[in-house]
Amino acid sequence: MSLLAAIAFLTRIPIRYPFSTEQVARAAGWFPLVGGALGLLYGAVFLGATHIAPAYVAAILVLIVEALLTGALHYDGLADMCDGFGGGRTREDVLRIMRDHAIGTYGATALILMLLLTASCLTALKAPLLAASWLCAGGAFGRWTILLLSRALPYARSHNAISTHIGRRELIVGTATVAATAFLLHWQTLIAAAVALTLAALLGRLAHKKIGGLTGDTLGATAQITQTALLLTAVILNR
Repeated sequence: MSLLAAIAFLTRIPIRYPFSTEQVARAAGWFPLVGGALGLLYGAVFLGATHIAPAYVAAILVLIVEALLTGALHYDGLADMCDGFGGGRTREDVLRIMRDHAIGTYGATALILMLLLTASCLTALKAPLLAASWLCAGGAFGRWTILLLSRALPYARSHNAISTHIGRRELIVGTATVAATAFLLHWQTLIAAAVALTLAALLGRLAHKKIGGLTGDTLGATAQITQTALLLTAVILNR
């Protein structure tokens, strides 16, 4: 049941069950597994598409599938975080802007650049199987950062949130999941982990400075940034 809660929260796959905030938090240990499974699916799409179309077309198809499966959940967090952190002067301003559903200049620019960078990285990885491996790792490590930050920082708003209920058990389960990606990337897994930890630390520090903690938007943004950063890492390592 907890795995279903993680799937229901992170994807648009229709699971008709009213999971509570606490149930989703207890399922958070499965977030990296769901992220890795999504990455494997994106990798399969990329592998298949490169047999019938150029790599840049295959990359765009991956982005389309990602948007359909996740509802662009973490992209939304990225846009909201960039709008809030870019346009807000005070803590209250930042939180108010992030809650606004409209996308501003900072958010739109961040979305465009992130999508372009992701597609460019996939195109640059000339071995489709290598790209598929890093898509899986990016999905897993990206969701792992959600667990890391949830344990390290307080929630910035006053109401009940999923991150406030994520405990040590969920972090241990999630860490075991990302460790299992070692067979995909071999020694490069250590670099992937270092990149994910560094980004989580930097973005967490920024969020703490700006709003005194984290929100769902900052967590989603960190997951998305990490996922794309790992693709960029793959390009650098495999030139």
